[in-house]
Amino acid sequence: MPGSAFFSALEEIYPPERLLRRPAALAAYESDALTAFRVRPLAVVLAESQQEVIDTVRACYEHGVPFVARGSGTSLSGGSLPIEDGIVIALNRLNRILLVDPARRVAVVEPGVANLAVSQAAEPFGLYYAPDPSSQPICTIGGNVAFNSGGAHCLKYGMTTNHVLGLKVVLPDGEVVTLGGDSLESVGPDLVGLFVGSEGLFGIALEITLRLLPRPASFRTILAAYRSMKQAGEAVAAVVDSGLLPGAIEMMDALAIEAAEASVQAGYPEGAAAVLIVELEGEEAQVEAEFKTLVQVIEASGAYEVRVAQDVAQRARIWKGRKGAFSAVGRLSPDYVVQDGVVPRTRLGEAMAEIERLSKAYGLRVANVFHAGDGNLHPLILYDGREEGALERAEALAAEILAMCIDMGGSITGEHGVAIEKRAFLPKMYGEVDMDVMVELRESVDPKGIANRGKMLEVGPWRREG
Repeated sequence: MPGSAFFSALEEIYPPERLLRRPAALAAYESDALTAFRVRPLAVVLAESQQEVIDTVRACYEHGVPFVARGSGTSLSGGSLPIEDGIVIALNRLNRILLVDPARRVAVVEPGVANLAVSQAAEPFGLYYAPDPSSQPICTIGGNVAFNSGGAHCLKYGMTTNHVLGLKVVLPDGEVVTLGGDSLESVGPDLVGLFVGSEGLFGIALEITLRLLPRPASFRTILAAYRSMKQAGEAVAAVVDSGLLPGAIEMMDALAIEAAEASVQAGYPEGAAAVLIVELEGEEAQVEAEFKTLVQVIEASGAYEVRVAQDVAQRARIWKGRKGAFSAVGRLSPDYVVQDGVVPRTRLGEAMAEIERLSKAYGLRVANVFHAGDGNLHPLILYDGREEGALERAEALAAEILAMCIDMGGSITGEHGVAIEKRAFLPKMYGEVDMDVMVELRESVDPKGIANRGKMLEVGPWRREG
């Protein structure tokens, strides 16, 4: 428990209205989007400048107080869960877009800038920021960097790490360093790649230099409905095998469709066991040529209804259902656990069959929404937290899904991160030597273990003592 000297240091940095210590004020920060976990922090500081963040980290290091940086709190794995006897450094007010350079196609932003705001700022120049998580209107770039977020279009354009060129970072000991720059070309170790996806264990990003892309000239979007998940999974494989590289291939099952219809009235085909959304984008001549191939593949895949968006409004309606699927599931169940394990595309059908079997075995409904193009599953396990033992059953089912992903040669996370939720599975996915290297690397950067303590890596059987 930090002493009065630590809080005196915070009082020198923040006025009373931005240093929160009363229980009522702290309540809003007890959890992130993974609401099954809650911890009340000792304090929350509302930083408004990079220097305030730097000074706060230095005070934490001097007094040995753990901290967690928090943006909008959209983490689905407990990544921004407070640390017991620690503080939260809230970054939402560091929300300035410092630069948009259309000639070099870069933007420099602070960590509290919302993902969608970057594309909005770049739009007048015909540019945009490609990573597009479902929470993009509210999730922040700082959080995207911490968890290497992806989105519906990651199949073609990659994850956050493929679009971060440079970083200004305050390390856990208070040192400020610059990683990378503003060019795709770099010399030496890829320190930006090391930092992106480190889940806050290496410090806090203060400025992020992002790569911008030209906005595609043309889009063609297809919605295909299937009588079975197996057919839809085979259609995904057929699209990829055809040589096409769509901007996105997304799939939703019947339960997810039901939720989307109840929430946003997307108008998806009735009676579908699954719908597939495939979108091509690029130069008009290229897209039109690829579209002919795509139509042939989809028509041969057994879809009983195929819709092609004829204008921007129809395209937006198709995507509205998919983008709103997570929140829409709240209409079907008071609580849910969402996973984001990854399996090889060739085993999608097998994975869906196993999830269906597990759903019946545990007596819990599972809605499936996923980035089908890269095998990134998003099973939403529905439960009622008011029922005794319901959360435990949901977590047990989620654990079996993650174990399945590992057994199939996949990953325990595609974009949501490890954080608290999947921490126990990391040593099951990686060997002892790998785990030792991760722990040693973290300790070399943060010897006191104060940056997001307890997330992703925890002292356990893989760590050598002495």
